[in-house]
Amino acid sequence: MSPGFRLGRRLGVGILGELAIVATTLVVLFVLVYPTAWVIVASFKTPETMFAAGRWRFTLQNYIALLQTGFWRNIANSLLLCLASVAISTAIAVNAAYAFSRLRFPAKRSLFASVLFGQTFPWIVLVTPVFILCARLGLLNNPLSMIFIYVAVSLPFSIYLLTGYLRAIPRSLDEAAIIDGATHLQIVWRIVLPIMLPGIVATATYAFLLCWSEYLFALALLTQEEMKTMPLALYAYFGENVTEWGSVMAASALTTIPTLLLFMPLQSRMVSGLAAGSVKQ
Repeated sequence: MSPGFRLGRRLGVGILGELAIVATTLVVLFVLVYPTAWVIVASFKTPETMFAAGRWRFTLQNYIALLQTGFWRNIANSLLLCLASVAISTAIAVNAAYAFSRLRFPAKRSLFASVLFGQTFPWIVLVTPVFILCARLGLLNNPLSMIFIYVAVSLPFSIYLLTGYLRAIPRSLDEAAIIDGATHLQIVWRIVLPIMLPGIVATATYAFLLCWSEYLFALALLTQEEMKTMPLALYAYFGENVTEWGSVMAASALTTIPTLLLFMPLQSRMVSGLAAGSVKQ
């Protein structure tokens, strides 16, 4: 039985309602999947036949020309910044979430409220102050400044999600470990960490996707060609008078494929982590 029919059974609707749910699901999937599929297919077309409705010729020239321009360096820059930022933000979020969900300390509610405020704060207004600060510190065209910004941007939601996930884990596990002489740090990394793995996968995936597509801070802080990330390099192919559609489609496909390869194997863990993190006790 399809997911749409199962949902219809749960909602108690008739056969027409179930068909409507299935039809709506198919329409949503088409709207979400078709643009990505079209871009991937178009990246293998020649620029002359890319927007034609008739027959077209398969070619790899778009990818060859794109990589010859040094786009592989932009891919490496994005991967380096994203992986480093995700590792740091996830490690900090795990410890912070454990402290907010398990420990008692002064101003706990105020600190957690500030974390939630950081999630709702419009980061775009900080582009100019951050640029001035990095310029004065000599951190322009420096990967450390980008890693610091990406960690700061992705950290509030990661802490919020993992805190909700930890609240669903029984405290008896912590109490038993404390009786055995374990420290809080040992409890986090040896006992709690394996249990909260779905939540960690969800937060890490969210942080990676957020950093992978970030554009404004990279535009302000990265001006050297060898330091630019993929979104910056992709925008460069949109000229004022001429757009290199072959390079645009190939670059868009290369930008999309890593996120698909990351999301598809981790989809079940990510969904369970998000669902558990939304539980409030």
